[in-house]
Amino acid sequence: MRAWGVRAGREGRQAETALARGVVLLGWKEIGDLGELGTRTHIKNAVATAYPTHSTFTRANWTGQLNRFYNDIAVGDLVVVPLPHARLAIGTIASGYEYRPDINEDFPHIRHVTWTVKNTERDRFQLDIQDSMGSLLTVFELRRFGAAERIAKVASGGTDPGRPDADPLTAGLDEPEKLFEAARSADKASPLTISVRDLLKVWDEQRREAAVISRVQEALTEQGLATVPHFTEGSLDSMVSLVPVASVVEDEQKASPEEPAVAPVESDEIAYLVSNVESANAVPESVRAGDDLRTAVTLMTLKGYSQLPVLDGDGRLLGAVSWESISRAHLVDAGAGLSAATVPVREANRSDDLLDWIVEIQQTGYVFVRDDAHKVCGIVTAADLTGEFETRVRPFVLVEEIEQHLRRALDARIPLDDIRKRARMGSRVSSAADLSMGDYKHVLRDEKNWEALGWNIDKELFLAALDQCRVFRNQLMHFSPDPVTEQQLRPLRGLLDLLRSLRQPS
Repeated sequence: MRAWGVRAGREGRQAETALARGVVLLGWKEIGDLGELGTRTHIKNAVATAYPTHSTFTRANWTGQLNRFYNDIAVGDLVVVPLPHARLAIGTIASGYEYRPDINEDFPHIRHVTWTVKNTERDRFQLDIQDSMGSLLTVFELRRFGAAERIAKVASGGTDPGRPDADPLTAGLDEPEKLFEAARSADKASPLTISVRDLLKVWDEQRREAAVISRVQEALTEQGLATVPHFTEGSLDSMVSLVPVASVVEDEQKASPEEPAVAPVESDEIAYLVSNVESANAVPESVRAGDDLRTAVTLMTLKGYSQLPVLDGDGRLLGAVSWESISRAHLVDAGAGLSAATVPVREANRSDDLLDWIVEIQQTGYVFVRDDAHKVCGIVTAADLTGEFETRVRPFVLVEEIEQHLRRALDARIPLDDIRKRARMGSRVSSAADLSMGDYKHVLRDEKNWEALGWNIDKELFLAALDQCRVFRNQLMHFSPDPVTEQQLRPLRGLLDLLRSLRQPS
């Protein structure tokens, strides 16, 4: 059994149809009946024909989602549909793919669903699953951390049991002193191991911002502890071990010239590393030197891959095989094997600055990632970069739309002189567009200005929500390699929903 997320259109606008008709449904109406296409290759060609002006990366993204909906989702799989206001619907896929423009001509691709839960709180799931449900894709698999079993548990009325690999000891480390004691008590051969996410949670934090890194590093240093690898590396779900600082120094002194120790990351160093991309920490499918080329072709076809790493017996990179390299090899020799189709490629270290590799990834479509032992530990593709970009842009878009609603409301309802009287630098204000997020609260605190808006809502609650948005916006301006969580975005979504409902018809 697998679990999938399927969005109900922009802002969940198709949720009512989905729940009432017992379906999940997709747009991309220009593609026509997927049943007449069948394979990923045919779907890819149809997407290219229907959307010729879109970028190659966008078309590849859409191809993947349509292929998942048609070929990968199976009867009996679980499906989660995000609803407005941090709610969810959970059901079981009850049919194969159907082309039903009669249900909704703009969303003609459907699968029937037996709904188990039609409206429940997103908070019933722990943060790791909530973050996965925050994917910007329309169709995405929820596969990490035992997601399918946990979703089934909640759908049946139970509670989310948490990650299957979660350590009961770690769950009880809810304050620094408990963490320090557990680290000191651990055997040297089996040090306390914890995810970066859980480490930050000890300090009631969720992202690795500069101030947070400094605070955690200072506390660990005071206790004579260090994390291996450093907690600024990897993703939030990467694991680190807490060890005495002396152990780290000793290991560095023992390191051989062939395999030098990795230099520790300074506490004030802020960078977006290759290892901060989730896919850089997931060992990719591969073939070994000496394998038959047919093995690579079959694996690439089954998995929908464009390339595979070719590894030696120790898991180190020899090169890559791709559809392009196979075609070129066969132009020279129709019977060419894996060796002839293998081409040299560059590989990034986990600790490299991601910015240094963006051009390479854009040009080649991917870069393989190696760990400290020079073994392949991941891959970063152009699609991964697109996903990272979308995830990081989303909070800015939400804040910008909130500000746009505020500007329009104030410009339309409150005289400019009254706005200037309450703004901190009123003489420089020529419209609401010149106001800072903090200024809005000062302007709307004035009873006359508030009444001018004509909003039939609680003033104090609104101003509190506005101030929460201001604080979030300020925090957003501080660099962090970690994405903003769905939990952090929820107050913004609520404020935006409220402002949309207050919008005056044009």
